[in-house]
Amino acid sequence: MAQFYIGVDRKARRCYGFDEIALVPGKVTVNPNEVDPSFEFAGKKYKIPIMASAMDGVVDVKFAIAMGKLGGIAVLNLEGVQTRYDNPEEVLDKIAEATPEDATELTQSIYKPPIKEKLIAKRIREIKKANVPAIVSSIPQKAERFGKIAEESGCDIFVIQATVTTKKHISSEYKSVNLRKLCKSMKIPVIIGNCVTYGVALELMDTGCNGLLIGIGPGTACTTRGVLGIGVPQVTATIDCAAARNRYYKRKKRYVSIITDGGMSTGGDICKAFACGADAVMLGNAFARTKEAPGRGYHWGMATPHPNLPRGTRIRVGIKGTLSDILLGPARTDDGTQNLVGALMTSMGNLGARNINEMHYVEIIIAPSIQTEGKVFQAAQHVGMGK
Repeated sequence: MAQFYIGVDRKARRCYGFDEIALVPGKVTVNPNEVDPSFEFAGKKYKIPIMASAMDGVVDVKFAIAMGKLGGIAVLNLEGVQTRYDNPEEVLDKIAEATPEDATELTQSIYKPPIKEKLIAKRIREIKKANVPAIVSSIPQKAERFGKIAEESGCDIFVIQATVTTKKHISSEYKSVNLRKLCKSMKIPVIIGNCVTYGVALELMDTGCNGLLIGIGPGTACTTRGVLGIGVPQVTATIDCAAARNRYYKRKKRYVSIITDGGMSTGGDICKAFACGADAVMLGNAFARTKEAPGRGYHWGMATPHPNLPRGTRIRVGIKGTLSDILLGPARTDDGTQNLVGALMTSMGNLGARNINEMHYVEIIIAPSIQTEGKVFQAAQHVGMGK
């Protein structure tokens, strides 16, 4: 990729986000009803290649069950209110009722009580009782202990997630987790996140994990890019990490799934993520808007309640429809935020891609005018793509 001088002797790479690219229709088109958008992961097939983020405003036990019954994957946050409180409903009510000025301080106080290990096992068993997959998330420092509890409780997939995760972590203050050792000891598939670069992705794949979460700071409620100044736009991040996956597969003959995490607000964004090489995508905001979400129309990031340096905020997203509406339709809005699976299948058909793997090879163009070309009236009237 071309590099440019941004000052004397200082080069920088040009990177791209979803609004700057477009997908080119294929020479052959396919009936959208005959494409296969399923996601194969660690020997299992999931009907919907979309995961719900491990955020307290998005996933609780009831949401995880609803998502599982539709064929998708919902990740429960083991660092949140579901494992700190026997009755998280009361706590979620307080967060929803807080004023914007008090929201961050309130969440900081709510997330102070220690995590109850008995609740980890209880929540997983509640999900499994409904005969759907149970997927949970932990920070690296707690992963060894929580992973063992999750495994014993019948968990299907374990996610190790931090703002930035690397194979090598230097600290004299605490013992760093050995990701290779941890992945080897786990009897269930492991997903590690988050990363955005080719080199780090390649090293994390060598730990033995089954999937990687790609994205630093693109989430709707995340303020990491503003607070820390770090991040790589999702198009470039996904393409780079997908290239690492392909190289790793050629060398080791082991496929590690790439999951683009965050930065997608419409069906079009999701389609672009798959074209960039994603095997699945992870969304938070889209699901925070559902009737089944525990956030009561609010959404906040995993780092929002950080005691010393919050890197997220509580935002109001409203309730726009049911989980089924958002995933499978029928869409009742014209802005691409509902019937996400339908949008993906229609796009696949027009691109001539019969499955997700074929989506990885469609033509991508740089198109900075893709959001505005011919949309003067939509923008002026604040409808459609002009909202």
